[in-house]
Amino acid sequence: YPNASNSLGMSSSPVVVGSTVVVQVESDAEAFACGVDTVSGETRWTIERPRAANWTSPTILPATAKHPALVLLQSSKGLTAVNPETGAVAWQFDKGASTIPSATVIGDSVVIPSNGLTAVRPGESGLDQLWNSGSLSPATASPVAVGGLALVLNSSGVLNAGNMENGERLWQLRLRGPFSSTPIAANGYLYAFNEAGVAFVVRPEQDKGTIISELDLGEIILCSPGAANGAIYVRSDQHLIKLASP
Repeated sequence: YPNASNSLGMSSSPVVVGSTVVVQVESDAEAFACGVDTVSGETRWTIERPRAANWTSPTILPATAKHPALVLLQSSKGLTAVNPETGAVAWQFDKGASTIPSATVIGDSVVIPSNGLTAVRPGESGLDQLWNSGSLSPATASPVAVGGLALVLNSSGVLNAGNMENGERLWQLRLRGPFSSTPIAANGYLYAFNEAGVAFVVRPEQDKGTIISELDLGEIILCSPGAANGAIYVRSDQHLIKLASP
């Protein structure tokens, strides 16, 4: 697919569900999503997607007693839930969504960067909208959930916390932005890395957020961190960095 290219490059990450890798490739020239067999590399299915620049990544909605695992594909048109084995569409959210920050799954609910932030829950009779909040509007980083809070970073580098029950904004905390990477939640804390390479450790509580510590890594960081085995891993423009207790 030589014409699949966006002005800032392709940044959608693949996801693995069972024995299928789901890949989302969307640009002005070509736009599709496909499921690839993890063992053979053969394409199991391909579906057309809206032709427009898009940098979001697929999100996994885990299986429940009522439905199998689904993969959520986000674009400016909204959010589409597909069966990762067949590519069949299970349901759609058609109120539009961002093309940069991706949706986040929290329990049986999905938080979508749409008209600020919109929470929905798939039900037997269709898709139920739980709430919409214009005051919780993510910029580049995707929303994160921890301790009953929906957390978003806006374009000014301000961390906004909303109540996951009703979307009410509870507090704001100013960090030093801008942020391209999505923060990670681990052990009750939020770890955020700005573009200048400054790491912030934030303790999010129901009534306030507190910066616990800062660390200047001195290198440009645009990617999101990962956590495993008591350590945080983050890639700068020069190194792969591991942060852990001695």
